[in-house]
Amino acid sequence: MKQKVQTGLLIGMLFLSAATFGQTNRAETKKVIEGKKTAKTYFDLMVNVVGTNLNYGGSNSSLADYKKTNNGIQAGVSFQAGITSAFSLVSELYFMRKGGKLKANNPLSVSESSLHLNTLELPVLARFQVGKFYMNAGPSIAYNLSGKTKVDDQSTKLSFNNSADGFKRFEAGVQVGGGVAFPFKQKRIALDIRYSYGLTNISYNKELHNRALMVSVHFSTPWKTNPLGRK
Repeated sequence: MKQKVQTGLLIGMLFLSAATFGQTNRAETKKVIEGKKTAKTYFDLMVNVVGTNLNYGGSNSSLADYKKTNNGIQAGVSFQAGITSAFSLVSELYFMRKGGKLKANNPLSVSESSLHLNTLELPVLARFQVGKFYMNAGPSIAYNLSGKTKVDDQSTKLSFNNSADGFKRFEAGVQVGGGVAFPFKQKRIALDIRYSYGLTNISYNKELHNRALMVSVHFSTPWKTNPLGRK
């Protein structure tokens, strides 16, 4: 009888141990899965070189062979607020030098010329992520701080008023692109490729729209709190 009781206790303890182990294992697995599904938020510092040019509206086709890419700089910050593991909102604020160049003998200025704009830009993008890859798309607004034109070796500051040679301060556009992100310890490195398409005319007396191709490397630091995040 005693042996039967001992055997029963042993079997009961084995079942209890198995059940406890199973519950612990399921809890750990659930924690890992939930960790992977948690919306994540990052803060980036950006310093990049970008290629910009200008679209001249109705004259653009005749100037296509004379256009040259203008290499500018982009410097600022980016904040990605995760809503789910696959969707987040990205807001950026950066300084960017835009513009374009024309070769000599072009139909517009005849001489070699260039236009440079110093701007502050604020895009707000929707980001969709699948694994390491993501896509961005959304509107942007920009404010032109200053600028200059250069024809041959003579430079002239831009005037921002409603005149024959005036330029506009505010500009609206859209940005679209994608990238790939790699985890690095507790941080993240991302390669981002994006195209910026200016929607509004930046000149009062002729058609001028900004265009930009931005290739950048982001070094991201996780942000501690995320009010938009949800599982």
